[in-house]
Amino acid sequence: MQQASNFVNWFRDSSPYIHAHRNRTFVIFFSGQAVADPDFDELIHDFALLRSLGVRLVLVHGIRRQVDACLQQQGDTPKFHHHLRITDAAALQSVKQSAGLVRVEIEALLSMGVSGSPMAGAKIRVASGNFVTARPLGVLEGIDYCYTGVVRRIDSQAIHQQLDLNNVVLISPLGYSPSGEIFNLSAEEVATEVAIALQAEKLILLIEQGCVSPVDQSLLQQLTTDQAEALLRQRPGLPDGMARSLRAAMQSCRQGVERAHLVNRHVDGALLLELFTRDGIGTLISKTDFETTRSANLEDIGGIMELIKPLEQQGILIRRSREKLEMEIGDYIVIERDGMILACTALHIMADGGSAEIACLAVHPEYQNSERGNSLLAYLTEKARKQGVKRLYVRTTQTQHWFVERGFVACELDDLPAAMKNAYNRQRNSRLLVKSIGASPDGHQPDLS
Repeated sequence: MQQASNFVNWFRDSSPYIHAHRNRTFVIFFSGQAVADPDFDELIHDFALLRSLGVRLVLVHGIRRQVDACLQQQGDTPKFHHHLRITDAAALQSVKQSAGLVRVEIEALLSMGVSGSPMAGAKIRVASGNFVTARPLGVLEGIDYCYTGVVRRIDSQAIHQQLDLNNVVLISPLGYSPSGEIFNLSAEEVATEVAIALQAEKLILLIEQGCVSPVDQSLLQQLTTDQAEALLRQRPGLPDGMARSLRAAMQSCRQGVERAHLVNRHVDGALLLELFTRDGIGTLISKTDFETTRSANLEDIGGIMELIKPLEQQGILIRRSREKLEMEIGDYIVIERDGMILACTALHIMADGGSAEIACLAVHPEYQNSERGNSLLAYLTEKARKQGVKRLYVRTTQTQHWFVERGFVACELDDLPAAMKNAYNRQRNSRLLVKSIGASPDGHQPDLS
């Protein structure tokens, strides 16, 4: 029964993401290394599941490993400069051979429908084609890259037509020139340019390792494009694959793609965990912060009510009707993460203008060991200072010590502003606390409206 309950809770928690992802366009990059992995079929099963949930899928595969192996079998040595392949005539033959073999293998896996397997009944149709126009990279630093090219144009209309027909679009890292030449391209660049041209909702890069902090090696769950750029500057020794993926994510987000995800493909089910759980398992990159602290609006009322309902049922918070929340919504501050309200509080300014009450401070249970409570209090305090508040009051039954640890001191009922004194419920017997605040330490009062 516990397993059944866990499954039901997971399924319910994932339902907002199922709804959000339906009919959205995702471009997914994976390397030739991933294709060669014995467990690659598991990734194919996850692609099929995404398609069955209504995601419009564009898959861009790499072939670097396969090209290297092909060249070595022929007795040739792969040639690179600044991590870019020098594609001479012999290498181009290996590129074409490898791209064809990998494409056919992926198409075969996506075509599986054996009864009893995860692909049973999937009936996935795959479309490939000459969607990418390219030009030669040319000569850089005296090095002639021969048939190594760069993307010139993406035929986004043709790709959209295939997606509208419910096909999965599969793109190899090859580009074609108007004169009929074939060029070897970076698969990450192709995925990036395709995502930008389609204005996809997501670019997902399945990489060989997680993106971790240089300080403590913990997973970096979220980066803005500016933070990702700073990380690249601070860590010039990043593995080449990671650096390429970070640049791809930055470029796509700065040119219209809503979000990019860097996901460690070696984690079983990583793609599903990233897309259908609140915190994911990879690194989300976006142009602006994924999680924000801001003033609440009427659209947040449902999320606030869901957050505070358990605390009201336990008697920790007093009950608030929807009507009361609507009337006072301008006083509320929320922390929002991917459309979900993780924490909230309210700042009720008294008639005298110099004092205010902190109310309805709540943090989602799964995030209570983070710094979000402190973040809310800091945001609220600066907002109060900006509006000329000198004293912050709190009525609490359960969190007295938390506030005391942050500089609040006990006070008496007679010390309260008149409005708070008249509203005091003696049956709840709430503890009363106050804290004096002035200007910010640097005298600056930021605009927090």
